[in-house]
Amino acid sequence: MTPPVLVITRLRDATADVVVEELNRRAVPVVRLDPGDFPAEVALGAHLDETGLVGSVRTATREVDLAAVRAVYWRRPRAYAAPSAAMAGQDARWCVEQARYGLGGVLAALPGAHYVNHPWRNRDAEYKPAQLATAARCGLRLPPTLVTNDPEHARTFAEAHDSVIYKPLFHTDYVSVDDRMLTVWVEEAAPTDLDEGVGHTAHLFQRRVPAVTDLRLTAVGQRLFTVRIEGAPGLDWRRHYESLRYTLIDTPPDLAKGVRAYLDAFGLVFGAFDFGVDADGRAWLYECNPNGQWAWFPPAITGQIAEALADELQYAGDPP
Repeated sequence: MTPPVLVITRLRDATADVVVEELNRRAVPVVRLDPGDFPAEVALGAHLDETGLVGSVRTATREVDLAAVRAVYWRRPRAYAAPSAAMAGQDARWCVEQARYGLGGVLAALPGAHYVNHPWRNRDAEYKPAQLATAARCGLRLPPTLVTNDPEHARTFAEAHDSVIYKPLFHTDYVSVDDRMLTVWVEEAAPTDLDEGVGHTAHLFQRRVPAVTDLRLTAVGQRLFTVRIEGAPGLDWRRHYESLRYTLIDTPPDLAKGVRAYLDAFGLVFGAFDFGVDADGRAWLYECNPNGQWAWFPPAITGQIAEALADELQYAGDPP
């Protein structure tokens, strides 16, 4: 049988769906697996000895030979869960941890599989301070940034710059409050806003880039898709999708060089980079999401990225 592509994600993942559809169109076998279904709907049987790892993992509808997987598209699986809602406390935590290190460890060690991205590389690259420190070494331009839990330090930083923004260090899953889905957006932070609450945890503050336009650069292997984003009426363009205009442009050579060095530094195949461009044409890196979304682009752009990812998975990192 033709070696399959394993897609690790939850059931409703519109971004993964586009890639799965492209692989199906090419008649490439695909198996979708959500570790959040383990152990109720997923069965694992992995054998390890001096010859390596063999065995299988079985979902409700498919069975995968672990040694035969050609590539893994690691998207956004649900968290590991206890085997039943009735289990709680120490027993539940034990089962969750054993599942994470058992099934998760097997899925991260498939022999010969090409990962987009490997889950441990995703994890390493999710830390914003590490992102920014690495980006600086790779020659990418960064706005002055402060990570602190010291209110006085935060106020001093805000007073030193004309405009400062706050952004979360990590985007957790949306939280439902009164049946409403909430998130934390990028917001301006005046010195007077920075009270003792800053001391409750780590915060990231950044000098606001006087951006005249934004760029989303989506990297897939050696292919770079740079999209100019215009039309956002507010600070965080993610709040205004219905107002945005998208134009696919040539990637500036300096950005291409820095982005490729950044991907190499973290061992990433895929990355979604956000830049703000000032009136002088200088691009300032905000962040790189190693598992960012892209299927919200117009079909002409989405289709090209989907094809690039399908190539990466079908040909296991060596596209034609």
